[in-house]
Formats: sequence, C-alpha cells, structure tokens
Amino acid sequence: MALLTNCDWNTRKKHIADIDEWKKKFSVIHELAVSPDGEKISAIIKGDNDRFTPCVNGVTWPHTFEKAWSLRFGCDGRLTCLAMNDDEWTVATDDQMWEEKYDYVWNLQENRDGECIAVNIKTGGQYGVAVNDKRWENIFFEARDLAISPDGEHTAAIVQTERLDGADTVGFLEGVWSVAVDGHRWDKNFTNVWGVTFSCDSRNVAAEVRTDIRDYTIAVDGNPWNTVFRCVWEPLFNPANGDVTAPVQTERGWTLALNGTVIWDKYFNQLWHQRYNPNSQDIAAVVSPKFGKWTIAINGSPWKETFSDAVLPPVFSPDGTRVAAVIKNKGKWTIAVDGQPWDEVFDMIWNPHFSPDGSRIAAKAERGGDFFVVIDGKVGSPFEACWDPVFSPDGKKLLIRSIDDGAYYRRVCSV
Repeated sequence: MALLTNCDWNTRKKHIADIDEWKKKFSVIHELAVSPDGEKISAIIKGDNDRFTPCVNGVTWPHTFEKAWSLRFGCDGRLTCLAMNDDEWTVATDDQMWEEKYDYVWNLQENRDGECIAVNIKTGGQYGVAVNDKRWENIFFEARDLAISPDGEHTAAIVQTERLDGADTVGFLEGVWSVAVDGHRWDKNFTNVWGVTFSCDSRNVAAEVRTDIRDYTIAVDGNPWNTVFRCVWEPLFNPANGDVTAPVQTERGWTLALNGTVIWDKYFNQLWHQRYNPNSQDIAAVVSPKFGKWTIAINGSPWKETFSDAVLPPVFSPDGTRVAAVIKNKGKWTIAVDGQPWDEVFDMIWNPHFSPDGSRIAAKAERGGDFFVVIDGKVGSPFEACWDPVFSPDGKKLLIRSIDDGAYYRRVCSV
C-alpha cells in the first residue's frame, strides 16, 4: 500500500459508523470495504425496494441497481462498483455511472494512482476492454485477463483472434490466441497465452506463451524468446533496464531465465512469484527445494528454513535489504522474515507491510474468530474485524481500521 501523506495522523480514535445499525436497517449487507485513509467504510446493501446500492458511512447512494458487486475503494479514495440495470452492466464511481453499457463487465482494476479504471467487457457476443468509459475500438471472439500499465495510459488482454468450432483441435494447436494492447493485437498467434504484464515504464508487454503442444516460452511485444522450455511462469520486467526474467522448467528442474537464458545455477522442484527488490539488484522467489518443502530463494540461494504447506509471494523492505513472506507450516499461518518465522501462529495471516525504514513489520491476522494487528510478531488487542495496517510516512505511527462492538473505528497508534 502506498504511503498516506494526505492523511490525519493526529486524531487518535474516531468513530466512523455503527455497523450494527446497518444490520437492523438493511436486509442484506455484502462484504465491507474501507478507504485507504480509513475515513470511510462501505458495503453494497439491499434496500426495501429489493434493489442494491453502496452505503457509505451509513448514507446510501441515490442511484440503485438490480445488481451490484465488486465494490472497492481506489488508491485515490474513490468508491467504485460494477452495476446492472435493465440487463445492462456498467461501472459506477462515487454514484456516477459510465455512459457506455454492456452485456457484462468484470475484472475491475485500476492503475497505481487510481486515475485509470478498466474492466473486461462482453458486448454483442464479443469481448474486449473498456477504460474510463471508453471501449477498445477492436473487439474479439474472447478476451481474458486484464493488465493496466503503471502510468494508466495503456491496457492489455489475452484475446482469441479466430473463431474455432467445438472439435477443431488442429486449429487450436495452430494457435488462435494472442495479446491485444489498447485493442491492437500482436501479429503472432500462440496455442495459449497467460500472465500478461507491462514493463515499469509502460512501454512494453510480456506474457507466457505455449508455442505448440509441448513447448513454452516468453513473448515480449509479440516476439518469443529463442529458447523454449517444458513450462514457464509469469514474466517480470527488471525496473532498471527492461530485461525480462521468468521461472522456467528445464530437464534439471525449475530455475530462472533472463531474456531466454538460464541465469541461476540452482534448480528446484518448483519456482514462481519472482519479485525484484527496489534497487533492481536482487530477485526473490518462492521455491520448492524438494517435494513438500517450500521457502524463499534470493538470487537462487534458498533460505535454510523450509515450510510444509505454502509460501506466498515475497515482500522486500523499502531499502531492499530484508525479505518477508506469509508462510503456512503444519496447518498454521505466520510470517517469516529473512528466513525466520514468527513464534506466534494463526488460523490466517495477510501480507506483511514494512515501515518506511524497513525496521518494523505489521500485518493483519485471524485466530479463533478474532482479528488482530501483529507488529514484529507481537499480537495486539482482538477486533471483530480489521483491515491491513498502514504505517505513517515517518514510520512512527500505525493506522488501524477495525470494528469493535458492532462499530467501525479509525485509530492512529504509536508504533
């Protein structure tokens, strides 16, 4: 989560809304969403007229809908959902509907500053993407997934470029899938495409591709690597120079490749979820040294400690010197930092968040039906519900957004 600079870091405790009152007033309340600054809480509710609309701090939008879902606050604090009236779907942001309507919309996404809102669309039996109320000029037989460039100027999706009959296996293997960027498809088709991603400067696009029945590789701007592999996972651009790395499966096992060439000298039972550190010098990834064992490897060197059930994507500290990850071991969840798991374990724990200087880590956790904010492995007071904690820009305070005794509060606590 980005640092909240324009945020009230002085008010220690603020009552925002009484959720128990909502339960008495509305027959249906869907999942709650909270704004990044903690000043607003919302949910899609069902009113007396059997229609749905978002409720924000106890006040419902004037517009109502036959259906509404995928409610979320953007990075800029605006509230957006997908909504349907008269069997037509659109996007609504702060009670303002897009003019364009579609047979269906899904996969609501935004770029890093929240200014670009995009969705996959179905219209007239074909598929595409709409961005800020403007549909791609070209639509396709199918469109899957959606990626937005960091600057919000471009979108990409996996598209089916040719129609296939139900049993046309020959046509499928010859390739009917490609990537469209801003509605313009790559020149080359592939048997399959997955994992579309933009470069950090928003100029290039890479994706996992299957070139035939058994060969996999990475394509960058439509051009596949010269080397093929038994399998690949999602590519990632180096933020510093635009090189592309991806986990690849060879005869010796899984390792990391750069622009088609293997760069790690170690091989694993599995490797995925690669992440660059902020200086673009180090790469961390989830690896399985052997079956049933999971850990993190940095530049190919795995942590000594392994975990039996799962390891989630690694998170670098802002200075790039520390790595944390959610791990599951023997049925319980916790966070491991630089290879060492916290002593406290939980029924569930969410992503770790580093303080700006990288010295502290906070996370949301759940145990026995109660929710907690955990700092450096130490468990705070229980809540009925809470959201990810947020460090202040100076790292001395923590924003806690929680529900206690049926009411939503916004708290600022000293770390």
